[in-house]
Parts: sequence; structure tokens; C-alpha cells
Amino acid sequence: MIRVGPAGWSYPDWEGVVYPREKPRGFHPLSYLARFVDCLEVNSTFYALPASHSTSRWASLLEGRPDFRLTAKLHRDFTHFDHGNTETDPEKQAAVFLEGLAPLVRTRRLAALLVQFPISFHHGPAEVRRLGWLHAQLGKVPLVLEVRHESWYTPPALAAITGLGFSLAHIDLPPAWNHPPPWHAPTGPVGYLRLHGRNRTSWFDREAGRDARYDYLYSPEELDPLIAKARRLAAEYDETYVITNNHFSGKAVANAIEIRAGLHGHPVSAPPELVKAFPRLAASAQVSGQQELF
Repeated sequence: MIRVGPAGWSYPDWEGVVYPREKPRGFHPLSYLARFVDCLEVNSTFYALPASHSTSRWASLLEGRPDFRLTAKLHRDFTHFDHGNTETDPEKQAAVFLEGLAPLVRTRRLAALLVQFPISFHHGPAEVRRLGWLHAQLGKVPLVLEVRHESWYTPPALAAITGLGFSLAHIDLPPAWNHPPPWHAPTGPVGYLRLHGRNRTSWFDREAGRDARYDYLYSPEELDPLIAKARRLAAEYDETYVITNNHFSGKAVANAIEIRAGLHGHPVSAPPELVKAFPRLAASAQVSGQQELF
């Protein structure tokens, strides 16, 4: 099975583009998006430890979508900082992180944790030990590893990743000499394809903000080989996730709709605001009116 959806759902620039400007009582972006995509990657957990009262509510919002899944991004303290230089107890923090996600695990909504490292994280003995520690603390949930440096795609590094039980994500991002290759051997239990966009100018600009880096709309010609890649992944895995992270101005949702239509071979349901914002979606989308939604 291939599930497709965006990374995150809380963006001010999605108002009136993905979400209606006038919302009915009880509106929540998660339940709204669940009508149009198959999964969502939670990225708020990268910035703050999840709270069980929030994740319990998310689970309840998805009760009418039995096949819908969430993935969650691991908190940045585990991947972007050195625990040895902080006063935080890393084992306690890992336990708190999992405790916050427990309602999603219990309801079988959480498909995987995304363990994303920056490109400065290169393959080496200390780095492999760090992955081993993470798996020991968090391995009750399937772990998807995103590493952006080419050193992780050599046979010894791939063997280490496989031995530790991580699923190594395939990522699409602007090309560079030290970025990952276009394909690598499957590892772990989960197929994961993450699309960051190809905004080369802003991606390599240290002064560019987050929105600028992810301001990119894949063209239909660019999506075709990515859809083929998703199918190739699905031939290797029972569960495959395609996550669109080119979030600015709703582009992630627009491309997710197009990918879903390409995989299904026919138009799929889409928010009316999104089709209005991206007219080319008329070829791959069926507009759902508000009477159907609420």
C-alpha cells in the first residue's frame, strides 16, 4: 500500500489556499486534510515534545478514517544537538517522547518515527553508535532514518543501517555532489519517500528562511518519475509513504493530490480552495463541496 500526504498541517499561508477562510464550528485541519490524503507527517514533534492529550485528540479526529496513518518527526534534541553538552537526561526525554505518542501507538495510527539528521551528520563509528542508542530507546516504533550526506550510502554504512533496523528514507532535494544517490537498496520495514522540492537557489542560501527553501511546486513532468519511484518502493515494502515537504503556500498538498491521482489513475478528491489556487489541479482533482465535508 502507498499512502501520500504532506508534512505538517499548521501553516498560516495555507489559510484560504488549503483551508477555507470561513470555518465551521469544530473545524480541525487534521480531520479536514484526512478527507483528501492518506497520511500526514507530524512535524510539531520536532520542535516540542508531544503531549498525550493532544495526540489522543488527533486519534479521535481520525476515527472515521480507518486506513489513515500518521508519522511523526523525532524531536530535534535527539538529532540536531549533542546531548553531552546539555543538562537534559536523554533516556528520560526519550521515554517522555514515547509517552506523548502512546495514544497514537495504542490506536495503531502511528506508522513510524522520522529520525532526520542534518547534512553535517556523516557516517562514522560515533554516528553509528548514536543510531544504535536511538534504536535502543525508541525502537518500539518503526524508525525511518533521513540522512542527507552521501557517506551513508556506501555498502558499510548501509549494512550498519540495516543491522540496526532503520528504514532508510529516499529523499528528493536539490542536487549536489554530496547529496544521496537517486536510489539505494531497501532497508528496514517501511518504505519512505520524502519530497523537499528543488528550489536550489534558496536551499543553499544560508540567509534563506524556511518558507523560501520549501517554496517549490513540482511540475507534472517532475512528478512522473517520482510516482514511478513510489511504485518501485511499494514493490519492496508492504507499507510505503510519500511525504510532500514543499509546504509553502499549500504546494505540498497540491502535489500530494497530483501524486495520488497519478497512482490511482483517475482524479481524486481535493479542497475547492486548493483547486482555485492551483488551476492545473483540474486535470487530477474532483472538487469536494462544503456540504460533503461537514
